[in-house]
Amino acid sequence: MKTFKSWNALVNKRNALSDGGNCGFKMKQLPFMGVICTVMLFIVYRTTNYQYHETEMEKLHPFETFKVNLTMNKNLLAMPVGIKQKENVDDVVQKFLAANFTIILFHYDGNVDGWWDLDWGDKAIHIVAHNQTKWWFAKRFLHPDIVSNYDYIFLWDEDLGVEHFDPRRYLEIVKSEGLEISQPALDPNSTEIHHRITIRARMKKFHRRVYDLRGKTKCSNASEGPPCTGFVEGMAPVFSRSAWYCAWHLIQNDLVHGWGMDMKLGYCARHIQGDRSKKVGVIDSEYIVHKGIQSLGGSGHPTTRTTIKSNGASGFDLRTEIRRQSTWELEVFKERWNQAVEEDKSWVDPFLRYQRRRKHKRQHI
Repeated sequence: MKTFKSWNALVNKRNALSDGGNCGFKMKQLPFMGVICTVMLFIVYRTTNYQYHETEMEKLHPFETFKVNLTMNKNLLAMPVGIKQKENVDDVVQKFLAANFTIILFHYDGNVDGWWDLDWGDKAIHIVAHNQTKWWFAKRFLHPDIVSNYDYIFLWDEDLGVEHFDPRRYLEIVKSEGLEISQPALDPNSTEIHHRITIRARMKKFHRRVYDLRGKTKCSNASEGPPCTGFVEGMAPVFSRSAWYCAWHLIQNDLVHGWGMDMKLGYCARHIQGDRSKKVGVIDSEYIVHKGIQSLGGSGHPTTRTTIKSNGASGFDLRTEIRRQSTWELEVFKERWNQAVEEDKSWVDPFLRYQRRRKHKRQHI
């Protein structure tokens, strides 16, 4: 924003004070009162002139003025939303607004007008793109330079229940424990739980790892990586400013579902001289409910499947198609990661090096 030349008229200050007014008259007899009058006139002039220029600049450059106002809020909530989830989104947004968050809503269904009747409708930032995903929006509109004013970025899905969640208390724990990447724990009664580490531990304030010897993936004290430790899921991640700078670069422009990223986010804790087993965690005392509502490509109900038929052809389920696309994207993401590792001869995987060091140490005990 251009610097204003606000003080030109002050050159004529002496003339203004000696034009026969009370201030000019008393200045000759009471120098102190003259100084007071001068200061008061200066303050009134400065305030009036500043307000005038701010009003003019707001008319000419509304987005620049808006950016300045955003600096008051130090944390950001960004969510993809559809009008069918309006009631749940309303519950989430009200909690975050009460904690002085900036709100960005990504409208994947193109319906923005349906939100203006809410009290906070004009307080949020609304971005519209039909049939796009959270990671697609994040890659294009949450560049690290654009959100650099925020200490923490909450990149959440729209189907999360927040009855037992408070943003302020959540961040108090995150800061006190030095977590760079985190998520609230999931209520055990959530509709969809994919990894045991995300389940709420009732007797803990937070946890960084899980112990589970059942199933295909066994997690013990010797486990040193995802999904046993250093892991959060993609539905409700929370990033520090530094961690988001790294995570944003992990997002691929054309891989819009983000599958595979959760297994690599721990490198973003390492990126800022941390250890994913210490800098990544799940907050138990402030937890959420994952409702598992299939909204993108679905009907907005967890148990309903949407089928389309055309010209007598057999129908296909849109959720199945999305899952197939996501699975393909996961393989592409893995291939690109491996290719990048192979091409960068100077890069050494810090976690593999750490694992070898621990294994060597155990062998010599």
